[in-house]
This record gives sequence, structure tokens and C-alpha cells, in this order.
Amino acid sequence: MNMQVQNIVTPAIDADAAGIKRAVVIGAGSMGAGIAAQFANAGIPVDLLDIAGETNRNAPAENGIARQIKAGGFMGDENPSLVRAGNVDDDLSRIADADWVVEAVIEDLAIKRDLYRRIEAVRRPGTIISSNTSTIPRTELVLGLGKEFARDFIITHFFNPPRVMQLVEIVSAAENAPELLDRATKGVRAILGKTVVACRDTPGFIANRIGCYWLAVAVLEAIRLELTVEEADAVNAALGIPRTGVFGLLDLIGVDLVPHVWGSMHTALPAEDDLHRFDLPSNALIKKMILDGRHGRKTGQGFYKKTGKERLVIDLVTGEYRQEIPPVGIPGEGRELAALISDSGKMGEYARSVLSRILGYTALHAPAIADDVFAIDTAMVLGYSWRQGPFKLAEAVGLDVVVNTLRRLGYDVPALFAVAQEGGGFYTDGGAISTDGRVRSSIGTASLLKGAPVITGNGDARLVDLGDGVACFQMSTKMNAFSPGAFDVLEETLARAGTDYRALVIGNDDSRAFSAGADLAHLSRMLEADDENSLAHYLKRGQELFLALKYLPVPVVAAVHGFTFGGGCEFALHADAIVAHAETNMGLPEVRVGLVPGWGGCTQMLVRAQVTSAIRGPIGIAAAAFETIQNGIVSSSAIGAKAAGYLRANDGIVMHRELLIPAAKRKAISLVTEYKAPERVALFATGVSGVRGLLAPASVSAKAGRMTETDFAIAQSLATVLAGGDTDNPTSMISEEQMLALELQQNLKLLKQPATKERISHMLKTGRPLRN
Repeated sequence: MNMQVQNIVTPAIDADAAGIKRAVVIGAGSMGAGIAAQFANAGIPVDLLDIAGETNRNAPAENGIARQIKAGGFMGDENPSLVRAGNVDDDLSRIADADWVVEAVIEDLAIKRDLYRRIEAVRRPGTIISSNTSTIPRTELVLGLGKEFARDFIITHFFNPPRVMQLVEIVSAAENAPELLDRATKGVRAILGKTVVACRDTPGFIANRIGCYWLAVAVLEAIRLELTVEEADAVNAALGIPRTGVFGLLDLIGVDLVPHVWGSMHTALPAEDDLHRFDLPSNALIKKMILDGRHGRKTGQGFYKKTGKERLVIDLVTGEYRQEIPPVGIPGEGRELAALISDSGKMGEYARSVLSRILGYTALHAPAIADDVFAIDTAMVLGYSWRQGPFKLAEAVGLDVVVNTLRRLGYDVPALFAVAQEGGGFYTDGGAISTDGRVRSSIGTASLLKGAPVITGNGDARLVDLGDGVACFQMSTKMNAFSPGAFDVLEETLARAGTDYRALVIGNDDSRAFSAGADLAHLSRMLEADDENSLAHYLKRGQELFLALKYLPVPVVAAVHGFTFGGGCEFALHADAIVAHAETNMGLPEVRVGLVPGWGGCTQMLVRAQVTSAIRGPIGIAAAAFETIQNGIVSSSAIGAKAAGYLRANDGIVMHRELLIPAAKRKAISLVTEYKAPERVALFATGVSGVRGLLAPASVSAKAGRMTETDFAIAQSLATVLAGGDTDNPTSMISEEQMLALELQQNLKLLKQPATKERISHMLKTGRPLRN
């Protein structure tokens, strides 16, 4: 049940900075439809056009939308309504109303040029026209087209799937209008949520140029050195390029695409390019796999094949499947890079051969493909999921080791290596070396938190000055869980309100979590010690601090992202406003560890349900909160968090993670003028009759054996809290403090149960909930 009836498809924060109010995407394949879905996720209306169907002329585009719904390309149920299907024969005139047209059709130069001529006839001057090509240079795409069209034409190379992959490579030229390039860059960042890397107009740009070479070398060297698929993938995973390994990644890409993708690279690159020495499309095994329909994940069999719960793997010699055998004897157990590189066996030889060739190839061609080494490293991290880019990897291995290995392999050492050796590395003094080796460019982060003056803090948390009278409370524990030390800093933070700051942001720069909530390890230790007093103190302290946060004399804005679970979600619920990153997983899953939300989660969800006009009657209000909490709903996006009621209708969403803290700061400042703390809230207490009503569906499930005894006990505790206890008056009112006392009482009761202790222990050991 949605706790709030609201329009949740609103433009993302900063979307207007790009001046993009409507977009058109042409090509409804997985990439084009995915890009259209991402525009819609940001609240931007978009037309998706494809070729005309036979009976239903819009069927190809409609099918593209349907596939994105099924694949999870949309962040919410309402987002598909922003995508209008059409076809290029009947609806190309819609381009006249668009601020940005993205072409994502088949990689055929003639087809693309013909389409551009048709676009040129109907588009408005100044409209951004971009191609999602991954192989065709920009100079060839605009050849023969008008100067005005070329001035407004760039390449925006997305990676698949567009919602998930963070990289967009932009290829521009001197003829492009600077204002248009600025709008496109802002649009990619603020609307589509991607990181932009500027590329030169060369075959494969950055990521595919290096990625195709790496995959070809890694596959063919594994065959030459007689490694198994499992061994080669384990070595590449140990190198951090990437976790799937080489063969796993090829299965994901599609083995059938090798002749097309690698073939186009061979055609585009000069004969002396080292990719020609590693001719993947000509490999006999690749040819046989394609002929046999072993195309990877799309066909259920490639280098790996899933059979039930087991996985088979292809033998690189015979081409037949066999049982997968986990590799043994990986030098350094796959965790020590130095041990792997120095190993005298075939795995060490393979690691040195693959790594040195990749690093040498990258350094040799770096001046042709990018301005600096940071751009190349960023492209490989975001585009191919490398743990670190090739130049960072070279520094980790050791420049001397790489150079000496290249010489042993008979390669000339690229000049960029010599410059880096002389200058102390590719990265020094906070900058990255340019690809011509002459200057260093800044790679400073856009984060407001980095380098911010510390007001107070300890090893678990700190309060920093963001400027303009705004402070930020940030934790630094594992997954930003609330430890006693973090509570100490929070307590001091609250005491400084109005003196050291006029507005407060709560957030951090952690890559994974806003906060995973309570420190389960700390809870477990107190449970093992049977220390009920410490448990009660820890739980009650969180309640008191979070409620005090809600009623501070200054505005509080939570900047949530990533994992915002349990106590982390409760923390944010007490803020005056929330700014959320689009890919936020937010929720109250305490029932999965045998508890109910105990730091005001039950209380604040009831408050939110109570002020929502669409919900009528005290029991209906409690039922809305009960259903959300009992089901342990965790959103898959910020839009999903709005649908669940964790975010308010007017809480803002940013598409790019780096925009989160700046947006939260601006929101906090906007609330300062004439700010008044919220008024105290009285809550409906429906009592015994409310408990019976809330538990009615659970009672049926328990009697039918669809709910465990433990889960029913949790449901009873939750119903007791949300009904305000055991009062006999169904229309009485209680304070937030009284309901918090009920949260504490019921959690202390649940914590005494062996099943709850077992659930907490299992979650700590496995990271997964236990059903008992």
C-alpha cells in the first residue's frame, strides 16, 4: 500500500540547469529504450521512436518500453507514463519540440546518415543531436551534412544497461558550440546521472579501445598458456579487471558480438596496432561457439553454462563442457598483487603478460584518445568495472616491474612511462599527468565534505563546517552504523545548534551507505553478556537523540543515498526535509532480524500516515504504517521510497551522487529564513481493538502456516506499538515520547527471544536474513 497519494514523477534537482525540458530517443533497442527510461526517471518527458510496425505502427517502440519495465530500467511505476511511443515515419516531426535528440540505432553508417538528414529537416537550431555509437568516429557521421547540424552534433556513448552503468563518453569537435556542449554535459550529469569523460574522436574512444584489446589478449593468452577458464578468470579478478573475469564478461557482452565489435575495431585501426596481433574474431573456438549458438547469457550457454544449481564451463582445448572446478593455488590467494605478479608458474606468467600488454598499449595510445590519465582510468573503472584504472594499476604493480616486463616481451616502452618514472608516478601532488607528459591536471573531487573544517568529532563521526552557516554531521563507522561513539558526536552536534551553525545537513561521501542503522555487532555483544541495562540505554539514547534532532531550533536536511536501512532510515525520517540520490535503497527491515523499528521508525511512520489526507480513520492510519513495516519494504530507488512513504512528496531527488551534498546544503539554507521547529504531534491510540484489527490478516496467515511463530510474535509487537498499547479507548491520543516508550518496551521483549538472537547472529555472519 502506498502511504501517500502523490505525484512522484517530478523533475530531478538541477535538471533545469541543462535547459532540457523534452527529449527524443530514436532506436528502441535495449540501449535506446534504456536511455529513454533514464530521461523519464529524472522526470523529463521523452519520445521513443523506432521503425514503423506492420499492424501497430508504434509496436517496436512500445515493445522497447515494455522490455525496460520488465528489466527494471524504470525507477517507479509512474515513470513509463513519461515515455511516448512513436515511429520515425509518422512522428519524426516531434523532434521540433525537443531540446535533445539521442540517436541509438544500429551501427550502420549509411542508416545513421540517412536518419540525420531527416532529423536536420525538422529539428530546431541549437537542439542537441547526439549519437550513441560505440565504434564510428564523429567525423564520419557528420560527413556531408550541413555546418549548423555538425555544430550541434556530438557523440554521447552510453554503456548498457543505461540505468546502471555510470559512464558516458562524450566526443566533440572544435566546431561544436561551447554552450551546446555545456548543456549536454550538464544534462548527462544532472538529468541522466552519469559521469562524463571527454574523449578524442578515435576508434572505440577510450573504454572500448582498451577494453577490446584487454579481452582479446586475456582470452588468447589464456589459450596459449593452457590455462582453464576458471584460472584465467580468477587471475583477472585478482588483478581487479573485473570481478566477473574475462570469460564471464564475454558471456555477458555476447560471444556472437565478437565478429561485429572486434571486427569493426580491426577495420578502423591501422595495421601496426597491436590489436591485430590478437585477432579474437579469427579464433577457432570463438567461431565454433557462435556457430553452435553458444552466445553467452542470452542463450544460456557460452563459456559458462548453467544447469540447474550447477555451472558447467567450456574446455578451451576441446570446446566441450565439463564440471566447473574452482581454481586452486592462485598466488597470494588472489588478494596479494605482488605475489601474483612475481609467481614463476603459468598463472604468474599469464598475469604479467596480460597486465603488461594492457598497460603498455594504454600508455602508447593515451595521447591519441584522451587529455590525461585520469580520464582513461575513470573510463575503465566506470565502463568496464575495473577496480582501478590502468595507470593506477601500473603504480600499484610498480612502474619498474611493468617496464622490465614489456622489454622482456619485446615491446618498446611508451614515452609516458619514462615521464612517469622521472616524475614520481602518473599521479602526484593531487593531480594526474597529461597524456603528452607535460602538465598535470587537477583531479580534485567536487565533494563539499573533502577538506571541510572539522568542528568536533572522534573516530566514529564528526561535525564539519560546509560554509554559509551550514554544518554537516557524518559518520565513519562500518556502513555508517550508529555506534556509541557516533552518538557522542551527535549529542554534541545537537548541543551546538544555533551557535556553531544555523542549518544542519546529515550525510556523507561513503560509496555504499547513508547508514545501515544500528550497530548489530554492538547489540550482539550486549546480548551475549546478557546486559539488559546497556541494551536499554543504547536503544533509548538513539530515541532521545533522534527526537531531539526533529525539534532542533534550526532546519535539518538528510542527504540519503545507497543503503539507508533501519536506524539510518529512522534518522532521516526525523529531518525537516530529505534530498535523496535516485538510486537509494531505503526502508525499515528490522523485522528481518526479529525486531521492530525502535528509534522512532514506528512513531514517525505513523505521524506521516496521520497527516496524509488520503488515509481516513485511526485504524486505517495505523494499518498503512503496519503494512509497510511488517513487510520490511526496502525501496529500489528514491522514487520507490516516495511510494512507500519514506520520502515526502516534496523531498528532492538528485540523479548524480556528487550533486547530493551540495543540493542538501542549498535546501538547508532555503529553510533558514523564519524557520520554526515542528509543532509537537499527538498520535491516535486505537488500543486493544486496533491490535486485533491490525493482526487479523497475520492471524489468518499464521493459522494457514504461511507465517512462522517468530514472525507472528514480531507482528504482535509491531501492532501493539502502532495501536498505542493496551488502552480500551480506541479514540485516545498519546505523545511521541509515549509511543517511543512502547517501541523500547517491545524491542527489549523481543531481544530476550532466542529466535531474535539467532536472527541477529545469522545476519552478522552471512549478511542475509534468517527465517525461523
